[in-house]
Amino acid sequence: MARAFTPKVVTANDLLEGDVIYQTEDDRWSRDLSEAELITDEAHAQVRLLDAARQANKIVGAYLADANAGDKGPEPTHFREDFRRTGPSNYAHGKQETSPQPRV
Repeated sequence: MARAFTPKVVTANDLLEGDVIYQTEDDRWSRDLSEAELITDEAHAQVRLLDAARQANKIVGAYLADANAGDKGPEPTHFREDFRRTGPSNYAHGKQETSPQPRV
């Protein structure tokens, strides 16, 4: 039995800067998840993903990410997406802290 479709957002990385970006309802790319289009229809989600895939001059690695409607727009449902939206770590911790290679 097929799983029920859950709401999604289209996400990718900016081709030149590498930042996580989200497709908005008015066909822009935003670095703010709260501006992303929350898609509740599976067919519409596939069309939006195809639209994103055609923008290889702007983005890379587009995919559909699970999201829920929040008070201020879409919110991630998985820790990976929550981590992606906060950006890269810029301080040493974990493996970065114990690495034998000096940090530049």
